Amino acid sequence: MAKTKRSRTLSAGKKRRAPKTPAASPRTGPPAAQAVTAASAVKLPLEQIRERIDSVDSQLHALINERARLAQRVGVSKHAAGHTVDFYRPERESQVLRLALQRNQDEGGPLRDEEVLRLFREIMSACLAQQNALKIGYLGPEGTFTQQAVLKYFGHSVRPLPLTSVEEVFHEVESGAADFGVVPIENSTEGTVNNTLDMFLTSPLKIIGEVELRIHQNLMGRMTMLGDIRRVCGHPQSLAQCRGWLQEHMPTVERIVVSSNAEGARRARDEDGTAAIAGAAAAEVYGLNLLVPEVEDRPDNTTRFLVIGRKAASPGEADKTTLLVSAAKTDAPGALYRLLEPLAQHGISLTRIESRPSRKKKWDYVFFIDVEGHAEREPLATALAELKRRASLYRVVGAYPKAIL
Repeated sequence: MAKTKRSRTLSAGKKRRAPKTPAASPRTGPPAAQAVTAASAVKLPLEQIRERIDSVDSQLHALINERARLAQRVGVSKHAAGHTVDFYRPERESQVLRLALQRNQDEGGPLRDEEVLRLFREIMSACLAQQNALKIGYLGPEGTFTQQAVLKYFGHSVRPLPLTSVEEVFHEVESGAADFGVVPIENSTEGTVNNTLDMFLTSPLKIIGEVELRIHQNLMGRMTMLGDIRRVCGHPQSLAQCRGWLQEHMPTVERIVVSSNAEGARRARDEDGTAAIAGAAAAEVYGLNLLVPEVEDRPDNTTRFLVIGRKAASPGEADKTTLLVSAAKTDAPGALYRLLEPLAQHGISLTRIESRPSRKKKWDYVFFIDVEGHAEREPLATALAELKRRASLYRVVGAYPKAIL
């Protein structure tokens, strides 16, 4: 595999967050934590510190084994002959992660919140996969941002299934060939992925979760000099997210739209003079040089992905609900106002609204609406009952845990 190179020096990049100063707490931590605290308070020889680390590792391993056995018992109590998908509960996993995040913040742990969540996610993923790994369909091929979203949400102890289109992801989950699917829904720079929204017009699938992924776009290729680039391939969303940078630094280079960033990286591997815009993982998968990192125009560039499944999620601690609604005559004065009025009357926060053609007749529309709260809990349940009476089309597409970090 080609060694990763950089032909241009950019800014130093994002500064790592400094470790938190441990906060004073009247609580007494577990024995392992007390040992580490004592070691940091008194300067010990390196060998003694390593012995204490070994002791902590042994305790951690024993606790992880105990957790895995408890997870097995949970699975048996739910359904003696069930499959892994029957045991998965997104609201419970969200609760565990939020508790871990709160503990880290309360106790002033030295690890970043993101690292703590990643560790707990992987532990839960491994425990859940003791019998059979979950099969997760996603917009492939390997090396896409959607694959990164799969691993961030489910952990690495799953079986990712790369598929060729958003439509195929929906179909594979509907048929049971995949347990869940992960599809992009919107980008903070370029907006909605309409193809995903349109699938919910006819699909019976439910949204059971969401994940937000910070998107870093990178310029990569086999060459080592930018002057050797004659064309740049990328998914239309990625090219749009880097429009300003490309116009400033490579105004005469041809831009070629491809079906995925991984496809662009494959072409960059196989074609002379071709570079690609993609995530860093694609450079590793396809053996490309990382020519210029982080070429996205906005530093907060983020994509939101939806997790889709066949069963709805139960209420949790911090939820969001997505609705599909319409009125008999969407061009009538006040049609949208009448649909939204119950939400305002009951103090429901609307976080997103999109209109799409209804596909029933021309200039007729449906509305996708995201609101705070779970559809089964008050005050949202009462507001939705009133909205339903006013709507010609009403469907809860999903009520699910909000993204964590």
